[in-house]
Amino acid sequence: MRYISTRSEPGHGPGLAFDDVLLAGLAPDGGLYVPEHVPKLSSELASAAGSRRYSEFSYSELAARLMGPYVDDAVDRDALEAMVADAYATFAHPDVCPLVALDDDHWLLELFHGPTFAFKDIALQVVARLFDHELERRDDRAMIVAATSGDTGSAAMEAVAGRERIDIVVLHPAGRTSEIQRRQMTTLDASNVHAVAVDGTFDDCQDLVKAMFNDQAFRAETKLAAVNSINWARVAAQIVYYVWAAGRLADERPVTFCVPTGNFGNVLAGHYARRMGMPIERLVIASNTNDILSRLIHTGELAAHDVVPTLSPSMDIQISSNLERLLFELFDGDGEATTGLLAQFRSEGRARLSAEQHERLRAEFSGDRLDDRETLEVMGRVHADARMFVDPHTAVGIGVAERCRRPGELVVTLATAHPAKFGDAVERATGRLPDAPPALAAVADRPERCASLPNDVAAIEDFVRSVRRG
Repeated sequence: MRYISTRSEPGHGPGLAFDDVLLAGLAPDGGLYVPEHVPKLSSELASAAGSRRYSEFSYSELAARLMGPYVDDAVDRDALEAMVADAYATFAHPDVCPLVALDDDHWLLELFHGPTFAFKDIALQVVARLFDHELERRDDRAMIVAATSGDTGSAAMEAVAGRERIDIVVLHPAGRTSEIQRRQMTTLDASNVHAVAVDGTFDDCQDLVKAMFNDQAFRAETKLAAVNSINWARVAAQIVYYVWAAGRLADERPVTFCVPTGNFGNVLAGHYARRMGMPIERLVIASNTNDILSRLIHTGELAAHDVVPTLSPSMDIQISSNLERLLFELFDGDGEATTGLLAQFRSEGRARLSAEQHERLRAEFSGDRLDDRETLEVMGRVHADARMFVDPHTAVGIGVAERCRRPGELVVTLATAHPAKFGDAVERATGRLPDAPPALAAVADRPERCASLPNDVAAIEDFVRSVRRG
């Protein structure tokens, strides 16, 4: 298995192996790495699809089987199985990602049973172990720099805390995460993890990270690495829960997934699961007021608006990095054309797909949006009807799934965060605070440690240099 950049020219040279892609994160030309081909499900997994025989596999067993073709021979298979098993032993639920019924044909896939109670744990607990394994093999170090709109930061910091060969700096938009999300980053007691509040939006933080990766001298000096979903390993690990859920539910009907998403990484993993041969009917994109992705589905145009703070801050994004991987497919692997459309979007704030590309997009994806009022209404109704708390991001997914659902369709909505991470919003919607797991409640009493920096790449680079060990 080799990987190429989304900005590669047709007839590109040899691609990179998984281990190089893991540590590189972003390609030198500014593109994102994608596999040269998408492997099909093994005959054993393919024969189980639609028969509900996926219950024969534990989650970690399935993860090792599905990630194996993407990792290929870059990691010994026994070592991969051991890392995956160790990663998911940190989860509180034996199923790792349990399915919970809302009604006969609408299910929630709970992705928040990991150490930081958000879906980012599912990939990052594995990715951190892959980093450790590869850095030890090379006798090397890495400085991870990441941007977060809320959950990636704490999940990445938790996953690498205390690891001798890794330092991490996480940028988050000042004042634009929930208090618990912020405290999960700022109260970690480990010398190799560093939270930075940036005077700007998540898109600004993401641009700062990309600027550092594009500064080749700084990148080499600090041995920069990425764990945002620009890193292919993140996407590969997220493919697993789509296959897990569809394999357990599908009968004579394929499954439709509704995915609350802002940076497009979560729903992109579902797209790859579908390409691998899993019976997935549609992927429904659930947006909040910052609805650039659902508008793209409806209109075929990328058009950026100002970022509006909402009750679902992890989706307060207008520049969705992982969309580039899908655009590369829509341009049939033409990196120059992909780069051109993205450059137009960056310079003009809008860019349009061709009619044929838009038609291909709509053949697989649907989408809609909920504003904060509608989000609160869904949270209140789910609690009243099902005696269940859901966080605002999950509520956006439920509401959009209900709106877009077709008669007789089997739908799974991804529940992306524990409701206690957004207790204020839950209380506003239901009149009650959800019980917080002890590990989550404990962050309220710990001292915070956070740097506040301007939206300036030079200032961020100086900070990274100052905290880097070794």
